[in-house]
Amino acid sequence: MRHHGGLTRSQARAAALERYPYEPDDAPFRGLVFHDEAWHWAMSVIHGDRYMVELPGLAQPSAEYRALE
Repeated sequence: MRHHGGLTRSQARAAALERYPYEPDDAPFRGLVFHDEAWHWAMSVIHGDRYMVELPGLAQPSAEYRALE
C-alpha cells in the first residue's frame, strides 16, 4: 500500500485494519476473511479488480514484498 499506492505508513495501516481487523490468536475462524494473501487485496484496492489482466507484472508479489514475510 505504501510503495504501490503511495500511502503514508499510517494510511496504509488504517487501510489494512479496515479491510482486515486484528483478531486475537484464539478467535474462532481467525483469518477466514482472506483466502488470498494481503498482496492480492492491496493490489485490488490500488489498481482495481482487473489488475492481474491490466498489470500482469503485479499478479505475483514483488521480491521486496516477499522479503518482508
